[in-house]
Amino acid sequence: MTFEPNELLKPLEKPPITKEQLRDYARASGDNNPIHLDDTFAKSAGFPSVIAHGMLSMAFMGDLIDFNFPPSQYRLKQFSCRFKKVTFPGDVITSKGKVKSIDSEGKITLTLWAENQTGEHTVEGEAVVIRA
Repeated sequence: MTFEPNELLKPLEKPPITKEQLRDYARASGDNNPIHLDDTFAKSAGFPSVIAHGMLSMAFMGDLIDFNFPPSQYRLKQFSCRFKKVTFPGDVITSKGKVKSIDSEGKITLTLWAENQTGEHTVEGEAVVIRA
C-alpha cells in the first residue's frame, strides 16, 4: 500500500447509533454520566434526548484508521480530536479522512473527521501512523 498527500481515505460508515449501544459503551468505558443514559436528565440539560459519548465517535475514527491502515502493517503513533457537534441516537456517523503529509521517514499524518447523516462534522482530528 502506498499513499500520497491529499489522498482521501476509504470512508467508514457505522449503523445508526442506538440507546442500547450507549448503555453498552457506558458499561465498557465507565462513563455513566446520565446525559448519555437518561432522557429526562438530558432534556433538563436542553437536549431532545440522550447524547452519544464523544469518545464513541473518536472510537469510530479509530476504526477508520484501522480500516485504511491495517494494524498488521501500520502502527498508530498519535491520535487527537476535537468534538464539534453533539451526536444523538439515530445518527449515522461516517468517518472520513485524508493524508495530510508524509515525511522523509515515512511518517504519515492524517486529517480526520466524523460527520453525521446531514454532512455536519461532529468530530475533527489528526493522527500519525508509521509502517510496522
